[in-house]
Amino acid sequence: MPSRDFEVRQVLKAYRNGIISEQLFAQEMDRLCGSGNGSPQPKASKRPAGLLGVTGDAVLDAPDGLAKLMQKKTYDRSAEDLGNIVALEHVNVTVPDQAKAALFYINGLGLTRDPYMMTGPANMWVNAGRQQFHLPTSKPQVLRGHVGVVVSDYDALPQRLSRISETLGGTRFAFHESDGYIEATCPWGNRIHCFAPATRFGPMAVGIPYVEFDVPVGTAEGIARFYSQVMGAQAARLEDAGGPFACVTAGTGQNLFFRESDKPTPPYDRHHIQVYINDFSGPHRRLAAKGLITQESDEHQYRFQDIVDPDSGKALFTIEHEVRSMKHPLYLRPLVNRNPSQSIVGYSPGEDARNWAMASN
Repeated sequence: MPSRDFEVRQVLKAYRNGIISEQLFAQEMDRLCGSGNGSPQPKASKRPAGLLGVTGDAVLDAPDGLAKLMQKKTYDRSAEDLGNIVALEHVNVTVPDQAKAALFYINGLGLTRDPYMMTGPANMWVNAGRQQFHLPTSKPQVLRGHVGVVVSDYDALPQRLSRISETLGGTRFAFHESDGYIEATCPWGNRIHCFAPATRFGPMAVGIPYVEFDVPVGTAEGIARFYSQVMGAQAARLEDAGGPFACVTAGTGQNLFFRESDKPTPPYDRHHIQVYINDFSGPHRRLAAKGLITQESDEHQYRFQDIVDPDSGKALFTIEHEVRSMKHPLYLRPLVNRNPSQSIVGYSPGEDARNWAMASN
């Protein structure tokens, strides 16, 4: 015969999943958490007291826990909207030296080389939580802006970066601590802003929460309209202490930022980002009508480069987008993430891997 604790948990689960009504839920909790004499308690009874220590849920086990659960709540449902871009998956920049790239991304930042894909000397895929850096061998490409990366063992990052500084001497490698993050520059000039896990990044303990591009003054509003009207994404022109920027939702806890800058925009060198979208055909139809499709890769993917003002057609910024459908074979592919603090000195059994959604204590 099931224990009372087991039955309580099952009733709670059924109620939370909408399987049983509030009335039936209340009746069942009366029966299970009543006085123990088999008769239901009156409606005014102190039923929550009978839950103390029963459910294992601190909120429900509190004296007024059940009462709070039974209250009608209102929610801002729009807060859960995602828009058409469901994930920012990788940033691709070419590098001329795979050994130096491994030293920076793997040994320095503490990320993980994908053990299954691109394992030869010509390319390297680097796992960062559920996202990646793709680093094919060619002349160096430099992203016009910077990439934000959440690092699980943030406190150990300066020491790791210090250890590789001598070997990377004579390159553009550098790092310094700023207010709330560490900026690390790769041997060829790509800037990475490294952060500790934080509430603003949601459950992300390791990953790429955003990419920020430096764009010409006066383009943020048009860029936001492009992503909203052409790509079907959530996008808006915002402004903070750093000035105007376009903010585009690019997945759960992920964004693309386009920050206006009066600095000259360097020539575009064909680095790219990759996104997954839900409505695959709609943006393709609108991009094609404007003559913006640059590659019809396969049934799961296409590419475009120019971000244009939807009204005037004026090109505002260029960054290649590798656009994939949610039917792409690589969508939500599980990625291996190592624990960069693990070593043969003081090795801890069972601590080799790192969960992308679980920050270290």
